[in-house]
Amino acid sequence: MNSVRYKSRECLDQEKIEGFLQQARLGYLGLADGNRPYVVPLNYVWTEGKLYFHGAGDGRRNQVMSDNSEVCFTVCEEYGTITDPVPAKTDTAYMSVMIFGQAEPITDLDEATHVLQEMMNKYVPGYYNRPLSKQHVEKYRSAVFGGPVQVYRVIPSHMTAKESPIEAEKMYKKDMDTERQV
Repeated sequence: MNSVRYKSRECLDQEKIEGFLQQARLGYLGLADGNRPYVVPLNYVWTEGKLYFHGAGDGRRNQVMSDNSEVCFTVCEEYGTITDPVPAKTDTAYMSVMIFGQAEPITDLDEATHVLQEMMNKYVPGYYNRPLSKQHVEKYRSAVFGGPVQVYRVIPSHMTAKESPIEAEKMYKKDMDTERQV
C-alpha cells in the first residue's frame, strides 16, 4: 500500500480497511475522460481483495472505461465534527480509502452471478428467499436503459487509507438551548 502525505492520518490496519470497505455503502469511481475528470457515485462490493460494481452495459461511464481502464475508486464516510477550543484545530472524524487499478468487465457468468448475489446480500440482506440464478443474471436487462447489465472488477494495484477517529468527548452536538439566533 502506498503511503499518504499526512502520516498521522494514514491507516495501515488491513483488518480495519477490509471491514470499512465491506460495510460502507457508496463509493466514487474516478475516470479520465480524455483530459477531463469524470466521477460517478456507485454502489459496490468489496470481496476477496477485489472491488466490484455494476450498471448498464452502455453509456458514458463504460465508453470512458473502454478508452482508459485506469480508475481510482474512493470510499469515504464522515462521522461528525471534532471540536477544539482553538478554532484552527476543529476537525472532521472520517475514514477514507482510495483504490487504484484497472476496471475489467466480467465475462464469466459464474463470477458475475456471485458478485451480484454479494450485492444483494449487502444492500438487501434477507429480502429475497432464494439465491440469484445464473439464468436470471444472463437474461437480466436494465429496466431503465434497456441494455444488458455489465459487472466490473477492479484488482487494486495500490491503495491508500486515511482516518481521523471519532473522539467521543469532543464530538460536536448541537445544543438547542444555546443555539444562536440570527
